[in-house]
Amino acid sequence: MDAFYASVEQRDNPELRGQPVAVGGSRQRGVVAAASYEARQFGVRSAMASVTAQRKCPSLIFVKPRFEVYKAVSRQIREIFADYTPLIEPLSLDEAYLDVTHNLKSMPSATRIAEEIRARIQAETGLTASAGISYNKFLAKLASDYRKPNGQFVIKPEQGLAFVETLEVGQFHGIGHVTAAKMNQLGIFTGLDLRQQSELFLQQHFGKAGRYYYAIARAQDHRPVEADRLRKSIGSENTFERDLTTYEELVAGLQPELESVWEYCQRTDVWGRTVTVKVKYDDFQQITRSRTTLLPVSSKELLEQVCRELLTPLLPLTKGVRLLGVSVSNLNTVEAAAGQQLTLIF
Repeated sequence: MDAFYASVEQRDNPELRGQPVAVGGSRQRGVVAAASYEARQFGVRSAMASVTAQRKCPSLIFVKPRFEVYKAVSRQIREIFADYTPLIEPLSLDEAYLDVTHNLKSMPSATRIAEEIRARIQAETGLTASAGISYNKFLAKLASDYRKPNGQFVIKPEQGLAFVETLEVGQFHGIGHVTAAKMNQLGIFTGLDLRQQSELFLQQHFGKAGRYYYAIARAQDHRPVEADRLRKSIGSENTFERDLTTYEELVAGLQPELESVWEYCQRTDVWGRTVTVKVKYDDFQQITRSRTTLLPVSSKELLEQVCRELLTPLLPLTKGVRLLGVSVSNLNTVEAAAGQQLTLIF
């Protein structure tokens, strides 16, 4: 979806259309959760401190987030997806991978499917979406950003290598500013430069992530689309355009993922006893912190509370955070938890 939260606000309030809008708190310690394209022209972006955003764009209009509305729209969009394929892997409320290789409409063209889906989204929700079409997740994600807003782009199998080699490494999904700068110091500026490095060299300098870089430099990504179904855990995560450096940014950055997990729990009546927060730093060090309750967490407020408490021991941050995720596990159905009160194990 294109600037999803901000676009919903502009759709529902005509006075906001064409204006620079930030969804989030305008207070001294507030954080931008989403920015309209008008605001982005001033350099305003998600996870930015509100005071910084206001300084960059004095005419910025702050709107309080309405996650219940965003979740309702997200459900509408998922229903559209489901008319085409059961293989839907949500990344958040506003983004998903779809495998349409064997689709429900027997359409031979993924490009045509994307066009139909985008048209239906606009007709049924009044919002625009962008799409990337390719033969693996990595390239589809790259392509989805190539014609934003309200566009789509295709990378065919015979185009994958050539497309990747011309990009700057900082444009690759999964390579943040800090990693891109480190690559530049090593003389790696483009996908072609990256492809010329051995897997051993990349692992020596970037650890386990080196194997991933070696593959994507060759336009390879064998991860399947994992359908939205009941698993041993329910989770959502996001890699940010810029590293997060404060507690307020962490809380704001985790909120959409928390909302996505909670939306799934409500929709499926499945709840978890273990809450886990995942953090990946700018040097790709990854940690997880978990807490288990005696009974299933069937309150969003409690889920938020546990997540905040799991983040607190990480402070003060000594390095930037490039990815945050939240998941619940030890799953149970709502019937099994009915009538029971919640108690935390501390």
